Amino acid sequence: MTYQPFFEYGTTRSSRWTVTSDHAANTVPDFVNGGDLGIATTDMARHIAFDIGAAGLAQMLGDLLDGPVICSNFSRLVIDPNRGANDPTLLMKLYDGTIIPANRHAGPKEQEKRMQACYHPYHSALDTLMKRRADPVLLSVHSFTPQLKGRPLRPWEIGVLYADDTRLSSSLLDVLRAEPDLTIGDNEPYTGHLPGDAVDTHALQHGHLNVLVELRNDLIETEAQQQDWATRLAPLLEKALARTKH
Repeated sequence: MTYQPFFEYGTTRSSRWTVTSDHAANTVPDFVNGGDLGIATTDMARHIAFDIGAAGLAQMLGDLLDGPVICSNFSRLVIDPNRGANDPTLLMKLYDGTIIPANRHAGPKEQEKRMQACYHPYHSALDTLMKRRADPVLLSVHSFTPQLKGRPLRPWEIGVLYADDTRLSSSLLDVLRAEPDLTIGDNEPYTGHLPGDAVDTHALQHGHLNVLVELRNDLIETEAQQQDWATRLAPLLEKALARTKH
């Protein structure tokens, strides 16, 4: 079977929203060290390998927002599609205390092979989705671990991340702050911009509305949790978009 570096859902949907899950899978293609990065199965199930729960949440949000969804089908440890092509963390050799043996001695030739097979096809497909209409809105769905090794617990249930274009993120933060039971990260647990990342490439550089939403991954581990959050977030996202100057 031919390796497929991404999966798309609802490509004929008509709303402004395009929903992405850049770190949807912990898949290691066979052409990368025989399909094994050399780390434990328990590590491949951690946040270092993919965004737990993000793929299911993204698909459900796409259903509710009537927008297409694209999900990567390769681990962020294979190559990170949410990094610029020249970013030094594009191919991680150490992440949250775990050494990645298959990446430790990976040089430019190996990186380029992974870029051609995984990174570029994903971005090409996302570019096509964003060009469906003249006024697309990019919703990037991610999840974060409740605690990095040796670091404090993260108190937020949800984070809204953004770069210089705060049109949609500011509206979404206002809408979320009206929810009485949420602890909201404003560009937390980290800032939402790296030069050449997915939002930069497909939204910021073209003036398109965009927002990156992070859910704490212990809150979206199960399909039922993902459905609850999608059902809650979809109308809030629509409300925020309606309030945003286009």
